[in-house]
Amino acid sequence: MFVLCAVLLSQAALAAPQRTILAYGDSLMAGYQLRPGEGFAPQLEKALRARGHDVRVVGAGVSGDTSAQGRARVNWVLAGLKKQPDLVILELGANDMLRGQPPASAKANLSAMIKAFQGKGSRVLLAGMRASPNLGAPYVKAFDAMYPALAKVHGVPLYPFFLDGVAAVKGTQLADGMHPNPRGVTIMVARITPMVEKALTGMK
Repeated sequence: MFVLCAVLLSQAALAAPQRTILAYGDSLMAGYQLRPGEGFAPQLEKALRARGHDVRVVGAGVSGDTSAQGRARVNWVLAGLKKQPDLVILELGANDMLRGQPPASAKANLSAMIKAFQGKGSRVLLAGMRASPNLGAPYVKAFDAMYPALAKVHGVPLYPFFLDGVAAVKGTQLADGMHPNPRGVTIMVARITPMVEKALTGMK
């Protein structure tokens, strides 16, 4: 009986290998001004493990990155991993918006990154952003529309707003009023976790 149980447990382990998630983005993913363990990647890994998922979340956020800079480092980031990620959470575009760069350029860069990750066999979960109203209605319309359009074209799930529950919410941001504090990251992780779990479902 003991031997049979051991065999069944071994088979279960083989049937459900550890999944690697790549958290790819800018300062919002990099844990800007946060202590080790307080950023998005470690908090997401902890949350998923608490829910029974055998995952490793690799943080690949670089503060200040625009979509062009994110696109430029895709290949060397992937080359530095021990195994290709099963899932990539792609979050970029905020710095393009803050600098008033053309949404069309950000859209092209994000599209190229999605293709690159999919080309390596990774699923992609696109995390959207929203433009600041002070940039004007035409810019806001074009920027906000690019994430749903990309999700549709590439057939990837879209988490509409990465800062949902944190943007403009008192007590969830650093003093700069832009980046999440540890509590803010916890809220972000709690809100996106169901979509991450859904993306992990059915992986071979």
